[in-house]
Amino acid sequence: MITGRIASFDERRGDGIFLDDDGQPFYFHCVEISDGSRMIAAGVRASGERRVGRLGRDEVANVATLA
Repeated sequence: MITGRIASFDERRGDGIFLDDDGQPFYFHCVEISDGSRMIAAGVRASGERRVGRLGRDEVANVATLA
């Protein structure tokens, strides 16, 4: 599990960038937002699971906002 913030999210494309607490960026897709909403605001604190994506790059799955 990693924590960080949502650096950006493009509603039209349905993807964004998750910045972990060390500042490392990770791609994520809207289907990986855990509440099923397929939308998340930029700037919110979030957590997720780091994994290898379809193109062999690190991504974040099960993205959830933190209170």
